[in-house]
Amino acid sequence: MKRINVRTGCPYDVIIERGSLKKCADYISEVVSSRKTVIITDDNVAKLYLDDVEKSLRAGGFECEAFVFPHGEQSKCIKTLSDIFDFLCEQNITRKDFIMALGGGVVGDITGFAAACFLRGIDFIQIPTTLLAQVDSSVGGKTAVDISGGKNLVGAFKQPALVLCDSDTLSTLSDDIFADGMGEVIKYGMICDSKLFELLEKHTLADVNEVIDEIVSTCIDIKRAVVENDEFDKGERMILNFGHTLGHAIEGWHEYKDFSHGMGVAAGMCMITDKCAPQLSERLKKCVAAYGLPTGTDIPMSELLPFCSKDKKRESNTLNYIVCNEIGKAEIVKTTVDGFAALMEGK
Repeated sequence: MKRINVRTGCPYDVIIERGSLKKCADYISEVVSSRKTVIITDDNVAKLYLDDVEKSLRAGGFECEAFVFPHGEQSKCIKTLSDIFDFLCEQNITRKDFIMALGGGVVGDITGFAAACFLRGIDFIQIPTTLLAQVDSSVGGKTAVDISGGKNLVGAFKQPALVLCDSDTLSTLSDDIFADGMGEVIKYGMICDSKLFELLEKHTLADVNEVIDEIVSTCIDIKRAVVENDEFDKGERMILNFGHTLGHAIEGWHEYKDFSHGMGVAAGMCMITDKCAPQLSERLKKCVAAYGLPTGTDIPMSELLPFCSKDKKRESNTLNYIVCNEIGKAEIVKTTVDGFAALMEGK
């Protein structure tokens, strides 16, 4: 078992331990006083893990009910959020109670946002079950839903009371969902840790499970350090968005169907590196391809740029994007929206 303490305004622990999901009540009892909760999950995860979590909670003296919604990015919307609020009201959840996110990034994002809003704020606990959620979205306090204007445009900063990562859950992931998380893992190597990137180069999607515990721990510790320095995304934390400006645009173009977040990040990293750090381009693409992820897109840049102009890192007419001129080191580049368009279109 490894315990990583995240020292934000409201500090919390990330516990990394195989088999911890089935004894989650032991850890949850350490951080909450209430014995009443609602588990929020999707229909895929519910089939696999909801029973184990409920058994642990009830054996630990907790009263729990579950809200289950259809899986997929399309569910990360205002309608699902409203349904969650209604369910919490039906269960008479009070400010002293807490809710739990059991699942991947979509579940964690919408549950965290619900916790930030309901009764003006209640505690929530993250139990991420995908690689992407374990290494990235469950840590750091960013919560949101998507709207027609773009991805994650409505949300709040809300740190969890606890994050519980059980790497055993990764064994049930399909190759494409596992690869989705590797997009974010490669990002961490590129922006902060050349040794992590070199480790990834030694493996492929077929055998990376041999070192997955080390990878999860390393990525979480990188994110911890960045978030502690910039909890509210005003400066350094923007480096975590390497590949995301174009990645989110590709996801949006696909209407968040058939093109996952990790795929978008992978393609976005390669595309910006092609333009800004061509000396690293082939090495990055080789690593990305080894994990079954795309190294670009055939979508015309003219169709992606309108999505980029809605990027959350934009300030007035200034767009912030992330570049890695060497592996393990990222920098924030400021330009105009028109300047970014000229860069990507090769003008």
